[in-house]
Parts: sequence; C-alpha cells; structure tokens
Amino acid sequence: MQTAHPEGAKTLSVETFGLRHDALSPLETLAQSVSTIAPSTTPPLTIPLVFALAGQGTAIAYLIAMGLMVLVGLCIAAFARESSSPGSLYVYSRISLPPVFSALTAWALFFAYITTASAVIGGFVNFAQVFLAGWSHYVPSSLLAAFAAAAAIFVAYRDVKVSARMMLYIEAFSVCLIAVVIALTLLHRGFHPDLAQFRLRAMHPRGIGLGVMLAIFSFVGFESATTLGSEAREPLRTIPRAVIQSALLAGVFFVVCGYGEVLGFRGVSTTLDQSAAPLRLLATQAGVGLLGPIIDAGVLISMFAATLACVIAASRVLLLMAHHGLAHSRLTQTNTTHETPGAASVLAGVLAFLPAGALALRGVSGADIYGWMGTLAVYGFLTAYGLVAVALLFHRIRQRRLTFGTVLLTTAATLAMLLAMAANLYPVPPAPLRYFPYLYAAYLAAALLWLAVARRPGASTAS
Repeated sequence: MQTAHPEGAKTLSVETFGLRHDALSPLETLAQSVSTIAPSTTPPLTIPLVFALAGQGTAIAYLIAMGLMVLVGLCIAAFARESSSPGSLYVYSRISLPPVFSALTAWALFFAYITTASAVIGGFVNFAQVFLAGWSHYVPSSLLAAFAAAAAIFVAYRDVKVSARMMLYIEAFSVCLIAVVIALTLLHRGFHPDLAQFRLRAMHPRGIGLGVMLAIFSFVGFESATTLGSEAREPLRTIPRAVIQSALLAGVFFVVCGYGEVLGFRGVSTTLDQSAAPLRLLATQAGVGLLGPIIDAGVLISMFAATLACVIAASRVLLLMAHHGLAHSRLTQTNTTHETPGAASVLAGVLAFLPAGALALRGVSGADIYGWMGTLAVYGFLTAYGLVAVALLFHRIRQRRLTFGTVLLTTAATLAMLLAMAANLYPVPPAPLRYFPYLYAAYLAAALLWLAVARRPGASTAS
C-alpha cells in the first residue's frame, strides 16, 4: 500500500507493508525516538563514564555531541520529509547509493539496534540487582536478562500503539525524577556558575574528544522514529520533527545533567566516575534521599522501555530488509491480528538476548554488558549515519536541488562520523574494547558474503 504525500511535494512514498497505518500520534511517534535514546539511563551510567575521560569538560563534551547529532538529524529529516517507510535510514541510502552501500546501511542499522537492545538489557540487569540488593534478594543475572527480552518481545508483538504509550509514560516518569534531583542539586549549590567547567585552558583536548565519542552513545537511536513511517499519522511531517526534537531535548537534558552531576560531586570524597549510584548520593545531599530508591526503580523500568524501543525499531528494519532480499523471506510476514511484524519482533528480541544472556552466564556484570555492547552499537550507528549523510548529497544532485547549504551540511556530518569512528580506533583502547572493531568488521563481511551468495543466479532468500 502506498499513500501519496498530501501536499503533493517531491515524495517517494509512504509504505505500510501490512503494518497498522495512521495509528500513532505525533507524541507517540516522538516517544519511539525518546525511548530508544533512553535519556534517564545516561545520568546514572553514561555521564560518569564520560567524566572519567573529559573530567570538568563533561558538559562541554555533551554540548559538542549534541551539535554533531543535530547535524546528522538534519540530514535524516531532509529525507524523512520525502519518504516514509519502516526501513528508515536503509531506504534513504537505497534511493541514492549503489546497492552494496545501501545494504551496508541496512545491516549496520540492524546491528546497531540489536546491540543497543542487548546493552540496555545489561543496564536492566545492573539496576535490577541494585534494586533487589536493597530488599536482600538475589536473582541470577541471566534470568533477569531473559525476563527483559521476553517482556519486550511480548509487548512489541502485541500492539505498537500500546508499546508507544507505555514507553512515553515510563520515560517521562524517570526523566522527571532525575530532573528534580538535578534541580535540587543546583539549588543547593547556589545559582552562581561553576567556572571550573568553563575553563577550556585547564582541560585536556584529548580527554574532551574521547568524552564526546562516548557521549554520542547517549544519543544513538534518536532517529528510530523513522522506523514507524507506515504507522505514524502524517509521517512526512511528524517524523522529521520527532528526529530533531528528540536530539535537541535529549541534548539539553544531558548537558544540564552533566553540569549538575559534576558540580554536585565537587568536594565529595567519592568521585563521580567511582560512584556506584551517583543519583542516590546527589538525592541524599539535596535532602531528598527517599527519591534514591525510586530513581533506581524508574531507571530500571526505563531500561526495559529502551529494550522494547530497540526491538520495535530492529523488527521494522528487518521487515523491510526481508522485502528487499536482505533477509529471509519469511520475515516479510506481519501478524494479521495485531498488524505487527511478529516473526521479525521475535527474532530481534532473541538476537538481543543472546549476547547479554551469554555474558551474564559467564559472570559479566550488567554494567560491563551495557558498556561493551553499547560500544559495539556505536560502530553500527556511525556507519549508518555517515552513509545517510553521503546519500543526501547524491540525492540532491540527482534531483538537481543541490545547494551550498546541503554541501556544507553533508560534508560536516560525514566528517564528524569519520572522526568519531577514528577516535574509537586510535589510540588503541584496552581489552576487550580493542577487539570490537574486528568483530564489527567480521559481521559486515559475513553480511555481504551472505548477500553475494543469496543473489547468485538461481539462489533464493527463502532458502
């Protein structure tokens, strides 16, 4: 089914592929991107890691990362105003780049969503253990990981509208609690600016650079509203807005939280990067210690919301990949009752669980699963973002609508992604992070090999 753009502009199409059409409001569409970002998970988990690299430049690192993501967001939004499909970034590259590069975009994006889902399953395990420890209970990490994945599969399989509403409510609750603690921290410390966080001469550029690259992980998935192209109302209008709004709203939240956490830990014996529960400590300092356990519970639920959002996004990308011969043809099927990609949802959830469950069985902590799988996810997102920026340049050339602004935007976005990728490769990081580029390269090589075999004369993706 195809629906023309109501304004008759230069449109490619709005494709449904059997999914529920016109089901999600603009707010519910925004909820998909916001929940995949999972902004409430950044203050307790990612900001301390960025502080370990950038120190007093943590807020600046997040400000720079926000600028880079807005650049990519503008490229994505330019496509989203013309085309709407569950394949999102893959479709954008497919209409502008040679098949091998569009296939790389698809596989990179699918990899990114799956590994992000696996990462936040690890985060779920981490906060579940923290929460249960307060009640003197212990549940095996592998069992917690299985529960998070199974619940996400169930909700994603049943109803995308219910899924979107659930994600919106969960994330809004968690963000509000964290915002209260940060606001009270700033109020407790006074309204004068913390000048130490603005003295660039006292900061190490290399540390800020590494901090920026890690801060990017806080934003990845902000484009996932594009995977709801056939389910959102007025998708050619609401999806571009959702992409830009999610990057800006999350970015402002991260910058303020980074500034507040660094300020709140000034003079404390435990440093921010060494604190197991930074928001609990800040809540106690601000005189609202009772909020600490509530925040832990909120972040725990937010981790589940992020898992759900990633499974939803991955399943829709996989659905379109199957339609275009990049995955098994059985994955083209949608559930006639719920109008969701049932088989793709189940497969995406299982694939997200496998690495998290395996690592948990080997005794790896939830925090390490979050960090390791999150690092792997960044490679996939940077690949997809960079290729989409290049695709926009060629798309405008073919349309004969190329402007200096487009050249400047696409060049800046592409260079930013290349520099981000390089920063993850050199200097060589410690083990096991040093092996991740090779794992990612092996994954892409295997995907391209499968594609070459599947597309040989007489071969079939259904086999």
